[in-house]
Amino acid sequence: MDYNNYLPKKRLPYAVRIRNRIIVFSVFMGLCALLGTCIFGEKAPPKPAEEDEYAETVDSTAANAAPLQTEQLNETGIFPKADSEDLVNMQATVAAAVVPENPAEADVIDSTHIKTQKDVFLAEKIDNLLRRFRPEHAVILMVDPQSNEIIAWGERRNDHVQEKPDYFIKNTFPAASLAKTVTISAAMESNRYSLTSQIPMIGSSIHLYKNQLRVKEGYKGPFIELQDAYARSANPPMGIVGMNVGAERLRSAAKKLGYNTNFPGALPPRSNYAPPDTGYGLAEVSSGFTEATTLTPLLAAAQVRAILMKKPLEIPWAANLDGYAPKSRIALDVGKFSDNTYYGLREAMIRTVTHGTARKNISTRHMARKNYEALNIGGKTGSLDGHDPYGRYEWFMGFAQSKADPSKAVVLVIMQVHDLQGMRSQPATQVAGMLFNYWAHQYLPKKGK
Repeated sequence: MDYNNYLPKKRLPYAVRIRNRIIVFSVFMGLCALLGTCIFGEKAPPKPAEEDEYAETVDSTAANAAPLQTEQLNETGIFPKADSEDLVNMQATVAAAVVPENPAEADVIDSTHIKTQKDVFLAEKIDNLLRRFRPEHAVILMVDPQSNEIIAWGERRNDHVQEKPDYFIKNTFPAASLAKTVTISAAMESNRYSLTSQIPMIGSSIHLYKNQLRVKEGYKGPFIELQDAYARSANPPMGIVGMNVGAERLRSAAKKLGYNTNFPGALPPRSNYAPPDTGYGLAEVSSGFTEATTLTPLLAAAQVRAILMKKPLEIPWAANLDGYAPKSRIALDVGKFSDNTYYGLREAMIRTVTHGTARKNISTRHMARKNYEALNIGGKTGSLDGHDPYGRYEWFMGFAQSKADPSKAVVLVIMQVHDLQGMRSQPATQVAGMLFNYWAHQYLPKKGK
C-alpha cells in the first residue's frame, strides 16, 4: 500500500495564491467588459469637446448644456428609456457644481494700516493671527514701555479685519477680573496686606455668593495667599479683601490707575469704577464680578506700563492714529503708588503666568524655550459676559521683559468677544504667548552677537 497518497498535499505559497486569484479575476472582468461592448456598443459615443474649448466656454456650457446633452444621450442610446426631464435636472446639477450660484466671499487684505505702523513686522503678525483665528470681535495692542509709543495693533469686527482701531477708545467693555488690579493695589497701599497675606478661601473660586463673604469667628477652613488669589482670579478672597479695605481706598487706587478720569481730548473716554460703600455690591466691584466697571483697551495698556515702569499713569500715544490715541506724550496728574505697591503688582502679575490663569498657554507650549526662559512675563486675565457688543468678553493685559536687559520690554493688551452660541476663538493667553514669542525673536539679542 502506498501511504504517500494519504500524506497532506503541500499548498502553494500565499503570495502565489493571491497572484493567481488576481489574474483569474482580471481575465473574468475583461471577458465581461468585452461581452458588454458587443451587446450595447453598437454606436460610438460622440467625440468630446476639446479641453481648451470647454475652459473658454464654461458660462455658455452651463446655460446650454441641458438640451445639448439630452440630444447626444438620446442618439447614443445609452439611456433609451430615460425621461428628458431627468436628464435636464441631472445636467443642471452638474452645471451648478461647475459654476456655484453664490461663491464664497474672499477676505480682501488691505495692508495700508499695516505699513503705517511703527513695527510693520509685529503689525503683520497681529493681522495674520486675527485672520487665522477669526474671533467674533477683537483688539490687540502692543506698546513700547520706554517711549510709551504704540508699536503695533490690530482689530477685527463684522467678520473683517479693520483699518481703524475703533475699539481702542470704546468704553463699554466690562473690565471683568482686570478690576482685581485695583483691589490688590488698594490692599498693599493700606499697609494691611502683603503678597503672602492669608485670605479665607470659601467655596468655589469662580463664584461669588454672599455666604462666601461671611468669615465666621474661629474659621479653620482653607486659606489662599493674596498673590495667588489675584493670579488665579479667585472671586471670594478678592471680595473679602475689598470689603476689608473699604470703598474709599478702592476709589483712590482706581484713580491712580486712570478710572473715573476725563482725559484730554477724551482719548480714551472715561472708564468707570464705582464701588458702593458697603454690602455685597462692594465685593462685586472688588472682584470684577459686575458689568458696571468698564475699561478701554488703551487705558489697560497704560495701567500695565505704569506698573512695569513704576511711573504715574500715562496714555500710550501714536503719531498717526488721530482720534484714537494722543499724538504725543501727555503728563497726567493722577498720582502714583508707593514703590512697594508697584513691586507687589509686578510680582503678582508674574505669578499669574507662572502659577495662575495664564500658566497653560503662556509657556513653552506656544513659545520657544529659549525665549520663554529669557523673559520675565506677567499679566492679568479676565472674562465676563457683556452686551455692547453682546458676548463673552475675554481679556489679557500684560508685559514681557528681558531678564538680561530690562530696557527691552513690551506691553500687550488683548480683548476678545466670543459668540455665546458659536465656536470660540483661541484663548487670549494663547495669542499672547505667540506674540511674546514673535516679539522676542525680533528684539532679544541672538547668541554670538
